[in-house]
Amino acid sequence: MRTPLRTVAVVAVATVALLAAGAVFGLRKPAPALSPSTVPVAATDRLAANITRAQERLRKLPRDHETWAALGLAYVEQARVTADPSLYPRAEGALERSLAVKPKENPAALVGLGALANARHEFAAARKFATDALKTNPFDADAYGVLADAHTQLGDPAAATTAIQRMLDLRPGLAAYARASYDLEQRGELAEATELMRRALDAAADPADIAFCRNQLGDLAWSTGDLSGASREYAAGLAASPGYLSLLRGKARVAAAQGDLTGAVNAAGTVAARTPTPDTLLEYATLLKLAGRLPEAARQLTLAEAAHKLFVANGGQDDLTGAQLALARGDAGAAVRLAQAEWRRRPFADVADVLGWSLHLAGRDREALPLLRRAVDGSPRNAGYAYHLGMTLLFLGDQPGALSALRQVRAINPYFSPADGPTASRALSALEARP
Repeated sequence: MRTPLRTVAVVAVATVALLAAGAVFGLRKPAPALSPSTVPVAATDRLAANITRAQERLRKLPRDHETWAALGLAYVEQARVTADPSLYPRAEGALERSLAVKPKENPAALVGLGALANARHEFAAARKFATDALKTNPFDADAYGVLADAHTQLGDPAAATTAIQRMLDLRPGLAAYARASYDLEQRGELAEATELMRRALDAAADPADIAFCRNQLGDLAWSTGDLSGASREYAAGLAASPGYLSLLRGKARVAAAQGDLTGAVNAAGTVAARTPTPDTLLEYATLLKLAGRLPEAARQLTLAEAAHKLFVANGGQDDLTGAQLALARGDAGAAVRLAQAEWRRRPFADVADVLGWSLHLAGRDREALPLLRRAVDGSPRNAGYAYHLGMTLLFLGDQPGALSALRQVRAINPYFSPADGPTASRALSALEARP
């Protein structure tokens, strides 16, 4: 029975272990299914044990191509769980060893290389690995997951939807439903995305799966400005799995929106300390700056830059994060150059937004405008995108356009950013007060 993505008619949700879901999953920044801050200690221990068992087996059977592929994919996962990109070369070595042992008809190795490429933000390479894997096994659901993630980031939403639909048809589990929900969210169909995740939650039994679903639901509620709904989901997720730190990250956002800056700083600091990725460190730095703790904020920004360099040193490509770091430093010119490089590689809505905003801050508003419109068109229920468009229109003197965009921010989620939300509110009030 088909599970149509458009109608989100979920017939049955197979409970899938979080590690299996996360191995080839990367949608948001960070990935919603399994970012470095989402995995409980018990899951991390299980992953380490699986790696040890695979290594022991390979010492006895060094030509076991399937175990080499499984080990490589486990390293990709471990890199995500531990926020340690230095594991990427190990993953690559194991996966290439699998292909050396069995060069043909080895879709597991190709899927693993595709997952690794997605993790490194080499999305075009990931697309090719997944396509090659499907030539050998057209019924490989994990290959469709890798393909969907790559298409999403490469700015081809129609192809991503098609790949997700095939994944749903082949294996309607948590990994497929999470991708489908995100696909609907990107198109602005938030009610349908939420319904899909609620049905997934109804069938979830493992605490990690429950926490994952609750986190997704919390994020969806947050994206609509529903602070109480988001808070309930995050709290319920933490009750199911206290070590699932993405839920604490969500609680930090809610606390900041409710005016509890101290609580937000403490929660964000816990997340950043345990999983020091560029995005968690940048979020923490922003909150510290709002709290007036400028030297500490500067230190977190330095740590974020170091984390980004580590990612690049281990084969990652991420000029988008480089651009965001440049913006945090106040260097709009560098941000433009980096975002332009990223845009050439992947014309995704996030990149269009960052490039457009960088151009605006560099005083190049007319160049910024088509990119910001493209971001809004690609994700029409994103308050941050609408804010950047509105402020750019305001600087261009288009008051009706700015008024419309800033009203959209208020309608979508006025709490979208602890730093920019108040600015949006003030600008909108000033526009509405004009005759």
